[in-house]
Amino acid sequence: MERILGMEFIPAKTIISGYADGNSWFGENYNMNIYKGCCHGCIYCDSRSECYRIEDFDHVRAKDNALDLIARELRSKRRKGVVGTGAMSDPYNPFERELRLTRGALELVDAHGFGASIATKSDLVTRDIDMLAAIKTHSPVLVKITVTTADDELCRKIEPRAPVASRRFSAIRQLAGNGIFAGILLMPVLPFIEDNDDNVVSIIRLASDARARFIYPAFGVTLRQNQREWYYSKLDEHFPGLRLKYARQFGNAYECHSPRASQLWRVFCSECDRLGILYKMEDIIEAYRQLYSSAQLSLF
Repeated sequence: MERILGMEFIPAKTIISGYADGNSWFGENYNMNIYKGCCHGCIYCDSRSECYRIEDFDHVRAKDNALDLIARELRSKRRKGVVGTGAMSDPYNPFERELRLTRGALELVDAHGFGASIATKSDLVTRDIDMLAAIKTHSPVLVKITVTTADDELCRKIEPRAPVASRRFSAIRQLAGNGIFAGILLMPVLPFIEDNDDNVVSIIRLASDARARFIYPAFGVTLRQNQREWYYSKLDEHFPGLRLKYARQFGNAYECHSPRASQLWRVFCSECDRLGILYKMEDIIEAYRQLYSSAQLSLF
């Protein structure tokens, strides 16, 4: 397979999903993944699970002729909508700095009159503020940046090759300062590691300082198949003895809710309400779409 700048390109028949109505996840109507795999090395990533059939997950590959495919698919869509990216692979991995495939995709999203919703852990997203601003002139735009700890040192253990949390807060500040609707995915909040009041409150206050519009949380982690063993091996490496605590608390459960989830939710809601930060999905969707007329949104 062809390699450019060290990137392996893999064949793809399609990149953008079919239209989804209901908009239960940040009002996204389409899903787009230009890359496959991820090199952030996050110890908890569910995308490592066998069910997704991504071999050698830490090896990032790009889809061949991605921009040609995206242009063709956008032209063929009968309904406009918000195109989401970042569900299975970070669109702002280190290769994107040179390859500029995500930027090219945003240019096409803009040219064809669609909206954009981005999920990332990288401050490289700020490079494309101009494109996001251009899309925002006609369609909804939202950026969600994952932050699970306010502590850069802990961040280096659980997300070792992603930009540290302080850089992500800085990115939110830059996005918000340029009028982009941006906020935080506070997930997963790892049981016995991050599920304490101080961590959650620190994230909320730093988010407020950065002018984040929203925070959407999940107080726990999902574990299954080979991904569970990967996670446990990293617990052994960085948090000796914690594997046994997980095994006793959660067994083989897929959804591993923090034992402190209810308490954390109360603290979280109280602090977000005090600082005027949105956290309910319906409120977030309404807020970032409210600038657009009913006639415009009917196209979505």
